[in-house]
Amino acid sequence: MEIFYDILKQLIRIPSVVGAEHPFFMFIKRELEEIGVNVEYYDGVLVAKGKKPKSGYISAHTDRHGLICTGHNEFQYAAFIAKNKADLTGDSNAEQLLHNFTARFVDEKVQAYQQSSGTYLGISSIKDAFLCQRRNNIIFKIDGFDYLFPGTPIAFMDKLEINGDLISAQLDNVISIAIIIYMYSIGYQGTAFFTASEEAGRSWRFLLEWFRRFDIKTNELLVLDTSPYPTLEEIRNIDIVMRNRDSNAVFKSPLKNKIKKIAIEENIRYDFKDIYLKAKMAKGGTVGSLGTTELGRLIHATKGEIQGTTLQIPTIGYHTVHETTTKSSVEGMIAILKKVYIK
Repeated sequence: MEIFYDILKQLIRIPSVVGAEHPFFMFIKRELEEIGVNVEYYDGVLVAKGKKPKSGYISAHTDRHGLICTGHNEFQYAAFIAKNKADLTGDSNAEQLLHNFTARFVDEKVQAYQQSSGTYLGISSIKDAFLCQRRNNIIFKIDGFDYLFPGTPIAFMDKLEINGDLISAQLDNVISIAIIIYMYSIGYQGTAFFTASEEAGRSWRFLLEWFRRFDIKTNELLVLDTSPYPTLEEIRNIDIVMRNRDSNAVFKSPLKNKIKKIAIEENIRYDFKDIYLKAKMAKGGTVGSLGTTELGRLIHATKGEIQGTTLQIPTIGYHTVHETTTKSSVEGMIAILKKVYIK
């Protein structure tokens, strides 16, 4: 696993604010091309192809939460600026976070970078943050960034921390990117998609456009991601997370049962997030959303012509630079992917 953690450490250092993923795309492209993988760049999606591109379709979003300069000394949460809101439906985890806002951003270090090249533009820290009801977004106060132009992305400073069996960083969703690159390094020969703007609800559109571009249909698209849980105790008892559905669609793919069977055979502990959420609502006597996923929106938009399932790593501290999971979760996901894709 040392190779995997070396990959993850490097990826975490490369900024990839939602809507400003190009420098991260270029880093992924170089890493994969160095190990002989063909990589094609389309609008909003980087596509990697092994020697047997039809042998698997794996997807993971590349964007992470961060800030965007929207005016002189004005900085907003990137996913929720006005131009991104058209694709948000109100029931994603990120949007729920917005309406349960706390001051946890204060004192976090941030770095500004050029959107096109990734060139470093400066470092500072967040002095204050508040929810603006009129704009329905978080407004940040940052000293020393008055020279930045509107549109400049600002990423949270981050590095991987390993403490016993726990690993922490802004893991969503760089940990899935690291797993895919690692899979190619040990023999995966299928196709992988690295999508942009998932946190703004747009990534499924880029993926759909690729499938339509080449008139390709599949019922075995596997989407990798992280999945939030409230307590450390809960994630210590789960290795991987699957779904039967989300709020948009039912997941009907042979991959789901295949993964479940492997998990049982390999003693990998699993949870179904939709069942977990339904039980939680029943216990509390509440009615809520089953969540919105990239896959669910893709299935709904294609009326089931594109089908698949999700495989997620359970975490706490979701959408922070201290998001945490266990080593056993990472090892469990990789063990399943090996069984499915590497013969």
